[in-house]
Amino acid sequence: MGVSTDHYLALAAWQKDQKSRQLLLSDMGRKMLPAYGAMQTDEASPVYRYAKRAYFIIDKSGTVKFVKVMDRGTDLLEPNEVLAALKAAAS
Repeated sequence: MGVSTDHYLALAAWQKDQKSRQLLLSDMGRKMLPAYGAMQTDEASPVYRYAKRAYFIIDKSGTVKFVKVMDRGTDLLEPNEVLAALKAAAS
């Protein structure tokens, strides 16, 4: 599941355009971001209140098993790191 600060209609249009079946949720009100440390909170920053690129693995009971918050929005997690985190969370 993905979470974005984009409007839900923008997410729906993106899903249709990309033919994606991934569940996408909108956090346009930015309520989830600060709870997970995934929002720029430095008021001096030019990207204040912007979402940071972040990865979370949360199990079915709601326990956070993995967290990686990137410093720059252009940074991406390596696929092998995601797979390793998923395997570790499953055990």
